[in-house]
Amino acid sequence: METVPITREGYEKLRQELKHLIEVERPSNVRAIEEARAHGDLSENAEYHAAKERQGFIEGRIQELQVQIGHCEIIDVYDAYERAIFGATVTVEYIETGETRTIQLVGPYESAPENGRISVSAPLGRALIGKEEGDEIRVKTPKGIQEMVVTNIE
Repeated sequence: METVPITREGYEKLRQELKHLIEVERPSNVRAIEEARAHGDLSENAEYHAAKERQGFIEGRIQELQVQIGHCEIIDVYDAYERAIFGATVTVEYIETGETRTIQLVGPYESAPENGRISVSAPLGRALIGKEEGDEIRVKTPKGIQEMVVTNIE
């Protein structure tokens, strides 16, 4: 069984989501199914079908989270880094445009590129691992080859 790196914060978010689904969403959905069933004919009962569909989603997500949590290996994040490693926050400058971007290197279960959290298994994450301030990297992206320089590591 392969382990997946995750920050303590990311692990807690997964656990909280699982707890919420089990303790709040699942019971709420069971009540919704019972209420819809009480309305009679199930073949034309939209509320019942929606609640059953929601039940499938909830149960699927619970199973997915249980598997993810089982594969997690918590990696503690520190405040100071000399190299870009898991958990580090890295600032890069695009050589062509001069634009800067700050990225935290995280595991795949907590990746959120729109929030600057890039998985260490993504192309940009793999390119950054092990780099130091001043190092240049080239990354193949959907926009083509991007060249960057590492300007800061925290």
